[in-house]
Amino acid sequence: MEKATFAGGCFWCMVKPFDTQPGIESVTSGYTGGHKANPTYREVCSETTGHYEAVQIIFDPEIFTYEKLLDVYWMQIDPTDPGGQFGDRGQSYQTVIFYHNEKQREIAEESKRKLENSGKFSHPIATKVLKASEFYPAETYHQDYYKKEPGHYGAYRIGSGRAAFIERHWGGDEK
Repeated sequence: MEKATFAGGCFWCMVKPFDTQPGIESVTSGYTGGHKANPTYREVCSETTGHYEAVQIIFDPEIFTYEKLLDVYWMQIDPTDPGGQFGDRGQSYQTVIFYHNEKQREIAEESKRKLENSGKFSHPIATKVLKASEFYPAETYHQDYYKKEPGHYGAYRIGSGRAAFIERHWGGDEK
């Protein structure tokens, strides 16, 4: 098993697209990239901890490769938005691929270059590629939110603009 960590705005919206793929053992919502140990949701939202909302994925690369994970990741975000994602603004909602080893860094950088050169977007790709740091799982009520609160989750995806963006750019919702 390997680890992958992605920040893509609201972590609620980043779980289901990965959770439903073969070879995914777990998807955990949490916080990473900052300077405060064991931050709370309220602290991260205050923009004082330096953390990003992120998901950490444990996966079997023999069944679902890191390259495929990146393909799913790109289809969940607006990679051109440096100020956050959809209705969520601020550093904690920016997009980041956190690599856990040199191979992941190389694959992530190449994937980013391919997207940049694809012509799919008229603005530059703003998603950062950073070395993974300590990952802190979010509070229990944030885990598997799409299962616990499907009505609110669906309304949030639509209301934030995420669902429409994915439909417009990728031809479907939650690939």
